[in-house]
Amino acid sequence: MDKENSDASPKPADLKISNISIQVVSVPGRLPGRRPLRKPIGKARPNKKSKKRTPFWNVQNKIILFTLFLFILAVIAWTLLWLYISKTESRDAFYFVGMFRITNIEFLPEYRQKESREFLSVARTVQQVVNLVYTTSAFSKFYKQSVVADVSSNNKGGLLVHFWIVFVMPHAKGHIFCEDCVAAILKDSIQTSIINRTSVGSLQGLAVDMDSVVLNAGLRSDYSSTIGSDQGCSQYFYAEHLSLRYPLEISATSGQLMCHFKLVAIVGYLIRLSIESIQLEADNCVTDSLTIYDALLPIRSTALYRLCEPTRTLMSFVSTNNLMLVTLKSPYIRRLSGIRAYFEVIPEQKCQNTVLVNEIPGFEGKISSPYYPSYYPPKCKCTWKFQTPLSSLGIALKFHNYSITRKSAKGCEHGWWEINEHMYCGSYMDHQTIFRVPSPLVHVQLQCSSRLSDQPLLVEYGSYNISQPCPLESFRCSSGLCIPQAQRCDGVNDCFDESDELFCVTIKPACDVAVFGQPGPLVCDGFRDCDNGQDEHNCTQSIPCTNRAFKCDNDICFKKQNARCDGIGDCPEGSEEDSCSCSRSSSALHRIVGGADSPEGAWPWQVSLHFVGSAYCGASVISREWLLSAAHCFHGNRLSDPTPWTAHLGMYVQGNAKFVSPVRRIVVHEYYNSQTFDYDIALLQLSIAWPETLKQLIQPICIPPAGQRVRSGEKCWVTGWGRKHEVDNKGSPVLQQAEVELIDQTLCVSTYGIITSRMLCAGVMSGKQDACKGDSGGPLSCRRKSDGKWILTGIVSWGHGCGRPNFPGVYTRVSYFVPWIHKYVPSLL
Repeated sequence: MDKENSDASPKPADLKISNISIQVVSVPGRLPGRRPLRKPIGKARPNKKSKKRTPFWNVQNKIILFTLFLFILAVIAWTLLWLYISKTESRDAFYFVGMFRITNIEFLPEYRQKESREFLSVARTVQQVVNLVYTTSAFSKFYKQSVVADVSSNNKGGLLVHFWIVFVMPHAKGHIFCEDCVAAILKDSIQTSIINRTSVGSLQGLAVDMDSVVLNAGLRSDYSSTIGSDQGCSQYFYAEHLSLRYPLEISATSGQLMCHFKLVAIVGYLIRLSIESIQLEADNCVTDSLTIYDALLPIRSTALYRLCEPTRTLMSFVSTNNLMLVTLKSPYIRRLSGIRAYFEVIPEQKCQNTVLVNEIPGFEGKISSPYYPSYYPPKCKCTWKFQTPLSSLGIALKFHNYSITRKSAKGCEHGWWEINEHMYCGSYMDHQTIFRVPSPLVHVQLQCSSRLSDQPLLVEYGSYNISQPCPLESFRCSSGLCIPQAQRCDGVNDCFDESDELFCVTIKPACDVAVFGQPGPLVCDGFRDCDNGQDEHNCTQSIPCTNRAFKCDNDICFKKQNARCDGIGDCPEGSEEDSCSCSRSSSALHRIVGGADSPEGAWPWQVSLHFVGSAYCGASVISREWLLSAAHCFHGNRLSDPTPWTAHLGMYVQGNAKFVSPVRRIVVHEYYNSQTFDYDIALLQLSIAWPETLKQLIQPICIPPAGQRVRSGEKCWVTGWGRKHEVDNKGSPVLQQAEVELIDQTLCVSTYGIITSRMLCAGVMSGKQDACKGDSGGPLSCRRKSDGKWILTGIVSWGHGCGRPNFPGVYTRVSYFVPWIHKYVPSLL
């Protein structure tokens, strides 16, 4: 205030706080005790003398202007914040895709035209119903819209409506949108009657089949390509001729590929899609894929099958209704990519039959899954009734690449079987199995998988003598196959499950020459029938040596495959062991327990396999030009080509190999199963054999004897350049090692449930010591106590995570494959 105003002394009775805080006196000598009457604004006259004396930029005006400035700034900030939040919410859209069947509306051909009055009328009705359902739900403030994409006929009658539902909300609240929650709101809105026990109920006046309601979370890209402006190469096909093949081809040379093919057949028929070839850029389902749906929109729960790698093998799939959607996605195309396929209209098959089996030896007929050789659709059901002419005859079923076992509580992934009221689960494998039912009347029922289409099944049938399931002079494998008795206990696994070699009892001769009881001299056949080798030491005749036999210094020949390098002195002077070339390296005694950097040079047989210049898998040196690895490293058209592969030998730090060779040949085991990782073994031949001058840095590891039995609890080592932890993004630059122990096979089976005799488990049940991604194909090395040699006991194959408690690593059991290895690498004999 001005000084003169501050000197005035107001009367105590008239003093008010409000007056003090706002009144400014500009006339000298006037007391502030009473205010003058306010004059009309229009008649007010400015006091020129006062305006001259009062500066505009006084303290009070500054405060007022500053407050006004802060207010404007706050309004602008709040507006910008609101716009940002609003924009953010519009980005965080959640898409749900679904369908349901309306039973009280008859299908019209005009519904196929989205511009028609009939389609728009149905679409408007369905959208109004869905709007009402969700605007009155707990998600009402987030609900944005529903869009009807297709209205089609179906084999059950009425209309099949495909639609999208869109919600918008801040990203932080997106977790409340669970699929089950959104679907439950729609299903709970359908009013059904308990009295008539039907699944059809009323949804705001629409008669909706509750069993047909499907609702899944969808992708923005799928929404844009089916509804929005970014529709890409979407095509609609309507097929009504049974004798025609409708081509389905698309190709692109650059850019982005996102195609949707909607296939619709006449009512009462199904669609069979046959894929002749498909080219995709990647070997995974994240970026590139072809997916087949049992609907007209990409509804995840209706997916029939998904292809994620290039193929030129004819594959065909059958729908469960008169419609199908085929999507082909490739976000970035570097070369010609596309699909060559065709589809056709086929009638529905009834999979049931009564079969009279004759009294003849062998198998006389075949049954198969529906639509064989196509992949059979989910939820199919087949019934067969077999009858033999005699009560002494039963039914034998020979499954091709398939087997059935007693059903467990876990359920059946590849169909379940009911055979004379006993339940079984099916699984795929790479050999035949025989299942025998000791009854002249057999009722067989197949219930297909309820999730996806599955590989076609072929089963031969015939009769057999119940009292003698296998012919005389033969042995019955646990898989049901019959082999000649002479092939049992011969060291060769004639039964695919090893049952001919397991629990064998061979009759050994007495090892005292006086009680041999043989009329003539003993023959040196190369087999140590006596523990002390007396049957070989005292023999007088020897067998001639063949190319694959080893000749001792005393001219005795050993024809058995595991005579050399097995740690047993078969030759009296041990010459077959002295000339063995596999590693006796002892430097690994100084290793660090628990997974750490290995000492340089400790594992001279360790190999790093590089695919297109990057470390991809591991392998083991078994000879100068052959490596042993895992089959799954080379699964796929691109990976099975040896051209992009190089082998790095004598390496400690990635990039510093002592020897590098291109891969000349990749031999994947012919029975390898990519779904179960059974027979997960492969041989690699080098283009250039590593030189003898590097034998101090590169050494082969010993192959175990065929059928070698390992002991649980035995300590072994796993090595590689793979990830140090499950969550790591890249492998280790330095070769790592970890000590693990062999796990009992029974415990391994109880942990994973799908362990075959060609697998073994190793690890630490408490976790934290294990192989991981990038170590695949590498060695599980065990040191033999008898001679200190290192044996390639296992190959890194698969497992649940890396180093997780109670989930040890699963390895390929190398001893099972010794005959197979010798077939390609005879120099190891």
